[in-house]
Amino acid sequence: MNTLLKQLMTTVAAAVAACTALPGQAAIPNEQFFPVLVFRTGAYAPNGVPWANGFVDYLNLVNERDGGIGGVKITYEECETGYSTDRGVECYERLKGKGPTGATSFNPLSTGITFALGDKVAADRIPLITMGYGRSESTDGSVFKWNFPLLGTYWDAADMLVQHVAEREGGMPKLRGRKIALLYHDSPYGKEPIPVLQALSHRFGFEFVAIPVAHPGIEQKAAWLQIRQTRPDHVFIWGWGVMNSTAINEAIAVNYPRDRMYGVWWAGAEPDVLPSQAAAAGYHALTLQHSADQRRVHDDIRRYVYGRGKGAGDPSAIGQVLYNRGLLNALLVVEAVRTAQGRYGRQPLTGEQVRWGAENLAIDGARIGTLGIDGMLQPLHTSCADHEGAHRARIHSWDGTAWRYTSDWYESDRTLLGPMMAVAAKKYAADKGLPVRDCSKEG
Repeated sequence: MNTLLKQLMTTVAAAVAACTALPGQAAIPNEQFFPVLVFRTGAYAPNGVPWANGFVDYLNLVNERDGGIGGVKITYEECETGYSTDRGVECYERLKGKGPTGATSFNPLSTGITFALGDKVAADRIPLITMGYGRSESTDGSVFKWNFPLLGTYWDAADMLVQHVAEREGGMPKLRGRKIALLYHDSPYGKEPIPVLQALSHRFGFEFVAIPVAHPGIEQKAAWLQIRQTRPDHVFIWGWGVMNSTAINEAIAVNYPRDRMYGVWWAGAEPDVLPSQAAAAGYHALTLQHSADQRRVHDDIRRYVYGRGKGAGDPSAIGQVLYNRGLLNALLVVEAVRTAQGRYGRQPLTGEQVRWGAENLAIDGARIGTLGIDGMLQPLHTSCADHEGAHRARIHSWDGTAWRYTSDWYESDRTLLGPMMAVAAKKYAADKGLPVRDCSKEG
């Protein structure tokens, strides 16, 4: 009995010693730090604010309802970028070393900032989560070890939009002789879909016209004059912020049919259509899997976050399109941390450890149900070769008062996009002198 007691006391003492700082040494806080790059001010604030509210509300939900991730509390700090690349880089430098183990990941919500941080995150060993934006070729994890364009890239989006309008025309052969115009934000973001649309126009025989719009997108008179003169059969909108609502208003002014207009998933939310309301009816947009959904997770946010006075915004906005986008973005990062904890332990993790979690996400239907987001997310599985994890989307349409799903699921054509992404990724690796991982050997 004495021997057993001594063994027990030894075990307890060892556990206490492991959790106690040495003299002169500060205890490591049991916290996981999330930097949150936002733009709550400036020309893009109407779209940036709901995304930011959804993101931080989900972080607060995990703390308030679950006690953190595996018992590790989430801490976070917002940094205002104003959608400016320079300010985004400043935020990165200021926040990358915060927290007991440094930044968990960065979610810049800007393709320009994403381009600027590519070399930095690789050097600092912090994952860059670019859900639905960023470099399309960064799907290829053999080259882009630290980039994760989860759920979709702009190359996927361009392909799926062409699939949809072809279906509307009666099949891919019916696209021959048609005309598709791309009205795009004249920035790295807006230019991303051009290579795919050019390739598809050559393959299927439609005419492709690219029409740039200068930041922030308020002045579009000349662009819509060109559209009125060239009379495209379909117009794709690759805009953000005020550019989107301006495009719809200009279409109304020149009497271009709204039901021939299709936004990418960053041009299909409430701030884009509410200025025109009923007059915008018929306008379509590709979703990033979700629309303005209300699910069990939203009930939990109302109860555990807003019910405790910790909500980030107006509770009436819970469940709007961009709010849900921010919520899902935070959810996927939390799931990456949770996945990494399965390998490294329930403790504060480094960015490098979280990167492993992001590369090994396996969110199936059962997990989607447990998370309370049924219908908002398709099963997602990432790997060394695929940092995107899912390649599906559908269309929702504005009926004058609300967004409604109006198509079945589309899946991007990997026979087209896979080789394009591989070529672009390998060129990036050659230009930068980067090693290319052998994904067949990655565990």
